[in-house]
Amino acid sequence: MALSYKARRRWSLFLLLVGLPAYIAAAWFLVSLFDRPPVFVEVAIYVGLGVLWAIPFKSVFKGIGQADPDQND
Repeated sequence: MALSYKARRRWSLFLLLVGLPAYIAAAWFLVSLFDRPPVFVEVAIYVGLGVLWAIPFKSVFKGIGQADPDQND
């Protein structure tokens, strides 16, 4: 099921304003459950989790910065 351009814009805004901070808080909580690892390991964990967050939503964010393709000029 393909989302319309307007729906993708709304979902991307929701994901950036609500989903990303919630994901950051969850990642921070999970890392804080263990003893603090060395800095380079901690950075690698956060970078890895950041990439894992973006992969499922790639199709939602694709083309959002472009003009609406369905709009008639």
